Amino acid sequence: MTKRTLESSRQFYARIAGVTFIFYMAAGATAVFLMNRATSASDVRVAILLELLECFSALVLAVTLYGITRDESRDLALLALVCRVGEGVLGAIGIPKTMGLLWLATAAAAAGAPDVATANMLGAFFLAPVQGALVGAPFFALGSVIFSWLLLRGRMVPVLLAWLGVLASVLLVVGLLLQLADFLKGPMTGYMWLPMIAFQVPLGLWLLIKGVAAPTLRQSA
Repeated sequence: MTKRTLESSRQFYARIAGVTFIFYMAAGATAVFLMNRATSASDVRVAILLELLECFSALVLAVTLYGITRDESRDLALLALVCRVGEGVLGAIGIPKTMGLLWLATAAAAAGAPDVATANMLGAFFLAPVQGALVGAPFFALGSVIFSWLLLRGRMVPVLLAWLGVLASVLLVVGLLLQLADFLKGPMTGYMWLPMIAFQVPLGLWLLIKGVAAPTLRQSA
């Protein structure tokens, strides 16, 4: 593969990653909003679709970010790819619980529907925090640490933006592990995501509009 073709591929990956970053965040935020209100079966159906698309987006980001950063360090980029794939797979584990909530919402008028006490117990179970997504979140955070570090080391995006990504990702790794161990509770479990949002939105726009610079290793070569 020629240098020009390789650079063209990286810019293509950057544009795809930029679009996917924005869609990934929009889909995730909308799914959470719909599940929090869950006023109708239609809300739950849309949330299921968005959760599935969010999982697919994680896989797309795994491949495209690997394509962007592999020339900086193939081994680290591969590790980050595996982490983001793990995030997508583990996130999909929680979708059957949402489907169970949909079944419960539509079974009330059907024959053989559970009684009120059983329905309330099942509803509490289906609305409980999705453990598959929570377990998958540290894989997302670790993959983000590695990809952000490679973007920083290769000077492929603005340095301040890359540093924000590294710090926000490290904060999430620590916070999510504490949350999984039940040491971190309450509003802090939501606040710790704010730096990541402040990183991913500008990163997505930058990749979509500006693309990426050639890694410093290749420039020096």
